[in-house]
Amino acid sequence: MIKHDITRVKRRRYQVSKGREFGRRANERLKKRLKKPIPRMVVPSFFTLMNLLCGFLAIIQIYEGFLVYGAWLIVLAALFDALDGFMARLTNGQSEFGTELDSISDVVSFGAAPGFLIYAWAFSDHGAVILLLVAALPVLCGAVRLARFNVEAKIEDLNYFRGLPIPAQAMMLVAFFLTFHHRMEIFDVFKHGVMSPLVTIVIILSLLMVSTVPFDKVPRFTKPYIQQHKVRVWLFIFYAIAIIAFQEYGLIVVFTIFIFRGIWNAAIHFWNDVMSDDEVSVDPG
Repeated sequence: MIKHDITRVKRRRYQVSKGREFGRRANERLKKRLKKPIPRMVVPSFFTLMNLLCGFLAIIQIYEGFLVYGAWLIVLAALFDALDGFMARLTNGQSEFGTELDSISDVVSFGAAPGFLIYAWAFSDHGAVILLLVAALPVLCGAVRLARFNVEAKIEDLNYFRGLPIPAQAMMLVAFFLTFHHRMEIFDVFKHGVMSPLVTIVIILSLLMVSTVPFDKVPRFTKPYIQQHKVRVWLFIFYAIAIIAFQEYGLIVVFTIFIFRGIWNAAIHFWNDVMSDDEVSVDPG
């Protein structure tokens, strides 16, 4: 009996010492992990996730019938999208993980959310399948646009966007809604009211996303970049001031200028290419 008690005591002491040793090792591991610096990609990824959260909340608000709140949440998502790129450059935290996470977030915030906004505002009462497909174009073409961008970014780093960026497409649709949702009588001149111009706008913006038309990137505020791209930097400053000062009216003016500037530059480049080809093909003899 005494031997049995001694054995039990020894076993308990062994278990206690083993538990203490395990706890000591766990504490050492925890201290080592806490001493490690936070990965640089965490900071931009936080803003990317805020972008995604705003897109999700926008869909919820639109579903609940608060379309204006949903529209402004998409605008807030665009602000976080701009900040995550800025923070990635500031902290040198660019990574393949961040690129993929950003694309997933953009599909939700600037593809699904604005498409759902347009459908809930102007298309849902008609119940036509064709209108449902039109409302799906922003997310479908936006996904293609982002996939192409991710592939091309690994090959070459261009100083412009090839195709309309999906946030710009979303901002144009949101600006159109915020500007005209309480002025629907303006579109009474059309047979189908607001639906007539809206379908055209959605189709054009979606096609521009999958096109190769060059559009300006957000400028980098470094001395060499500013010296080389003064017009682009001043335009960006004008865009920011106009949006802050005039809100939805600033949004629609800014992104109209942004889109038409890209189309105009593409038209000029196309014309120059055609003329140069003609000149090369002329037989001097």
